[in-house]
Amino acid sequence: MATTTPPAEKKTRKRSIEDTQIVLVGAGNLATNLAVALYRKGFRVAQVYSRTEEAAATLAKKVEADYTTDLSELSTRGQLYIVALKDETWPDLLPRIVAGKNDALMVHTAGSLPMSVWENNATRYGVIYPLQTFSKGREVDFREIPIFVEANSPDDTALLRAIASTLSAKVGEASSDQRKCLHLAAVFISNFTNHMYALAAELLHKCDLPFDVMLPLIDETARKVHDLPPHDAQTGPAVRRDRQVIDSHLAMLADDPALHDLYQLLTQSIHEHH
Repeated sequence: MATTTPPAEKKTRKRSIEDTQIVLVGAGNLATNLAVALYRKGFRVAQVYSRTEEAAATLAKKVEADYTTDLSELSTRGQLYIVALKDETWPDLLPRIVAGKNDALMVHTAGSLPMSVWENNATRYGVIYPLQTFSKGREVDFREIPIFVEANSPDDTALLRAIASTLSAKVGEASSDQRKCLHLAAVFISNFTNHMYALAAELLHKCDLPFDVMLPLIDETARKVHDLPPHDAQTGPAVRRDRQVIDSHLAMLADDPALHDLYQLLTQSIHEHH
């Protein structure tokens, strides 16, 4: 009696979190950094959308994705749609973004938008919010970036946590109200501080001095709050209430009323907090 050898069993690969097919809606600073970080962790970025072809094509090339500048051509086969657009564009673009994608998980990346913007537009939705300043021309280490997630179901919260955890060791959950607070604090810490750098750079330029002489001071000021509460780390003429120095500085700013008033306002704020 002849015997036959059974066909070899096919090896099946266990599906992993990295198999989640992602579509990026947006190609700005945050979208670029997030897409590249996900790509380097093995995620499949299937498509990138931007309203400008240059931005869409540039990011798509970095992550080996297709791209489009037309929302009507947005893929309907994605499993996770990450929307990183300006807040003011949402009312017009949201219906076109979600059209035909009923089973997909839709998330935005904004600290300033509540999760509820998805309500009545998507079935599965949430937020993935990396708390960091991003620029296209500068890579950041995602392992050190706190990432906050929120979703409208426990399963999708767990999914977003799992995805975020492939990028960062600092993943947590935050409600929409908590995220708005984080965003406001971040504006003071990052955006306003950087504006102070720009104003200082202008002052130095007028005196024929380079901005880079300030870099050690910037670095030490930032390092200090790793060890001390910001209140305790405060130094300078305002906290010392050194009126002679303050008046001298104000006199130097007499020809720039806006900067003069800003110096006074910040000095007064330091006085009130100390």
